[in-house]
Amino acid sequence: MIDAAIVGLGRWGKAIVEAIQGKSKRLRFTHGVSQEPERVADFAAAYGLELSTDFAEVIAHPRVQAIALATPHLLHVDQVIAVARAGKPVWCEKPLALTRREAERAVAACHDAGVILAIGNTKRYFPSMRVLKETVASGVLGIILHVEGHFCNEHSTRVLGGWRDDPRQAPGAGMTGTGLHILDAFVNLAGPIAEVDARTFAQKPPPDPRDTIAALIEFETGATGVLATARAAPAYWRVHVFGTNGWAEARDETAFTLARNGERPQQQLLPQADSLAVLLEAFANSIETGAPFPVPTSQMLEVVGGFEAIIQSARERRPIPVPRP
Repeated sequence: MIDAAIVGLGRWGKAIVEAIQGKSKRLRFTHGVSQEPERVADFAAAYGLELSTDFAEVIAHPRVQAIALATPHLLHVDQVIAVARAGKPVWCEKPLALTRREAERAVAACHDAGVILAIGNTKRYFPSMRVLKETVASGVLGIILHVEGHFCNEHSTRVLGGWRDDPRQAPGAGMTGTGLHILDAFVNLAGPIAEVDARTFAQKPPPDPRDTIAALIEFETGATGVLATARAAPAYWRVHVFGTNGWAEARDETAFTLARNGERPQQQLLPQADSLAVLLEAFANSIETGAPFPVPTSQMLEVVGGFEAIIQSARERRPIPVPRP
């Protein structure tokens, strides 16, 4: 059993603990780090966490074998580097960084230390998305021509104030939260992105924002994409891939549709799965066996590079090439 510490016990830090505590045979959380321990004391007691306010003390603790970060975005890179220097595997919530150059620092530190770097791109492990990836990889759709994606939820109406409403921590309206998951799906399905052209439209600023962000995307293969997210709307997920031989769509967590040229669309409703728990188990498997984490660091960097370009494009209202090393 791998003993881990969770750093950050806000809404999502708690969700990470709840996904595996007492359920996994490989991974458990024994320690937690919070700057407001009095607010999470009951949660820590319920889940058997030893609380601390000292990040450095916890990552150096001899019993702690791995670290999960659910902290404000601008803290990620330096915290990942500190964990890597302590010689411990690290799970980092997305985004890994807000610029590709910063993400490269985190990846290099983990590579040099020989430790696993995991990223919390849980939407890859929606049952619908796993089947979509398998379908694209099989070649059934032929040459990929175009990808469309949309993700929204109502979290922005429920989390009022704080760092998530700080444009330095979360630039680009809903891009840093929901939109980044779609961007990750695009990179996973269609490969590296060459150029983006994005726009942001805001009817009301945070808190409780009313805004949208949309981007036209050109992949290095020549395929195209359209990404959009609207904050303050009911939860909705769609990723749709079009190829020369057909199309396939992942809708929400479990609905999948495949249409081949000349045939009627075939719909499937897949068994439900906890995508966060599945990815955390993959992290534990990488630690135990040395197997690569299922999200390659090359794709982590591609996603951050695409994100950086979208934020710049929306700010300057012009097409921006994705930064390269």
